[in-house]
Amino acid sequence: MLGSQADWTDDSVHDSIAAGSGRKRLRAAFVAMTAVVLLVPPRGQAVAAIPDYALLDDALLHNVRNGYVDYDGIEANPRFAEFLRQLAATPDRFDTPAAWLAYYINAYNAFAIRGILEGHSPATRMGRQRYFRAVKFRLGGEDMTLEELEHKRIRLMGDPRSHFAIVCASISCPRLSNRAYLPGTLDAQLEEATRQFINDVTRNRFDIPQKTAFVSEIFDWYGEDFDKAAGSLPLYLARYVQEPAARAALTEGRLTIHHLPYDWDLNGRYARVSDD
Repeated sequence: MLGSQADWTDDSVHDSIAAGSGRKRLRAAFVAMTAVVLLVPPRGQAVAAIPDYALLDDALLHNVRNGYVDYDGIEANPRFAEFLRQLAATPDRFDTPAAWLAYYINAYNAFAIRGILEGHSPATRMGRQRYFRAVKFRLGGEDMTLEELEHKRIRLMGDPRSHFAIVCASISCPRLSNRAYLPGTLDAQLEEATRQFINDVTRNRFDIPQKTAFVSEIFDWYGEDFDKAAGSLPLYLARYVQEPAARAALTEGRLTIHHLPYDWDLNGRYARVSDD
């Protein structure tokens, strides 16, 4: 995530099916059927999901505590390296939006960690340019930056809660979950991540006497996503704020929005010194 982003347009290309002769159509059908047969495993043989989220889950569970990341521990975890290798391969043909969104969120978080392990850092302005816009990662056979993954994939899924699930290795980011995101539990995980972030007083606070909501810059950078989801940012915040007085003040439009400065320092520890 990076402030003052240019809008991205999804450049995914969908192949069109051209009309042809009966012979060409027959040959194409034969090739397609052959491909399907080759993908079917022998009877009784189990096939592991690619990527295997249990690999990422293990690395996070052992090295993330309340959002604080032990980057040295993750670097030493061979299961994390294997997860990155699997991300580089062509993914499964996911059949639900939840499966795709979980795939993209897990990929973003893994790549954000990998960027740190490779010596990059978003701590400085120049470092952010490299970290988000220059360093490329292999995902499903395609090279892309963190910015491209966020804007060309994740944001286009249309769920603003994803802003609280992706973590760019900085203190002001949402706290990194110590579990991988899974398609079957994604909705509940996103709800929890959103509620946790909005009610985290180190990132957002609602001052009734001052009539001001002091909130993360994330709500400035992606304000249109929250407006689209709830009609306005205050109404979106009111959905998740736990304190009744703050919820009422937001709903009634009595709080002025003030965005807090973003702390780009590392959200954990890492022995190696960044070159950015």
